Amino acid sequence: MPVIENSRLAIIGAGAVGSSLAYAALIRGSAREVALYDVDAARAEAEVLDLAHGTPFTGSSRVSGGGDLDAIDGANMVVVTAGAKQHPGQSRLDLAGINVGILRQLMPELVSRAPGAVFMLVTNPCDVLAVAAQRFSGLDPARVFSSGTVLDSSRLRWRLAERVGVAASSVHAMIVGEHGDSEFPLWSQSRIGPIPVRDWTDEAGRRLGEDELDAIADEVKNAAYTVIAGKGATNYAIGLSGARIVEAVLRDEGAILPVSSVLSGYHGIDGVALSVPSIVDAGGVSRVLDIPFSEAEERSLHASAAAIRRSLHALGLS
Repeated sequence: MPVIENSRLAIIGAGAVGSSLAYAALIRGSAREVALYDVDAARAEAEVLDLAHGTPFTGSSRVSGGGDLDAIDGANMVVVTAGAKQHPGQSRLDLAGINVGILRQLMPELVSRAPGAVFMLVTNPCDVLAVAAQRFSGLDPARVFSSGTVLDSSRLRWRLAERVGVAASSVHAMIVGEHGDSEFPLWSQSRIGPIPVRDWTDEAGRRLGEDELDAIADEVKNAAYTVIAGKGATNYAIGLSGARIVEAVLRDEGAILPVSSVLSGYHGIDGVALSVPSIVDAGGVSRVLDIPFSEAEERSLHASAAAIRRSLHALGLS
């Protein structure tokens, strides 16, 4: 598919994540137009106005939207950030049930207004919701996916770069599996420059030990909790990573990113959404890459699949 001219990005939800994604997309020039929708019309209109006031500094992009869902008509890509927030004492499964209910009503409305769009879920639990959104939309699984572990992988690359003293752009590493407690780094395929991460040595010839790699992976897995404890939410980095995925679609890049889509026969896994290296272009997830996993990584991937499958079963989506 070709690069989309005069591309239109629709963002559902004008909260911290949605507005940060809109801001990042405008600054980066991810789309020609950004449309922002929220059921809270006053909030959406205020965010649109605030963003619009800055467009003289962002090039040719423009922003529109408000509380009317028709604002997303004809979008080339729709990013769903709307959903209930987890309250104290509320389980993740309870939260998932509420957000599944929201998607059950929302997805047909979105598809009717943007029938040719690619859809991305950023709302948590994003793997479960990717399955739900694909089913409620009736679209090909390639066109409905979640942001998955793209941000988690960015955190991993940043942390490794800080540790070894190189540019983050020179670190090639991914977190895969569930976007959540069972996620894990794909160390077997990780590189610092051209060097496998386990073969990297510092100037004194010291390598990164397994204990240190485990500690880095644990730090990355819990990074969101650290941010939330200090400021109440994560928004800037997910906004930037979301804008990066949008660009892969609207520019037909064929970028390899660990987004989460519904898998079919991937390492023996069917019917659940997990983040694995995938080619993302104008059609969405055009190909899920069948890369080698170590035996331990294979076990971790199936553990992630089992965790998602349990949630789907409990929600009546299995």
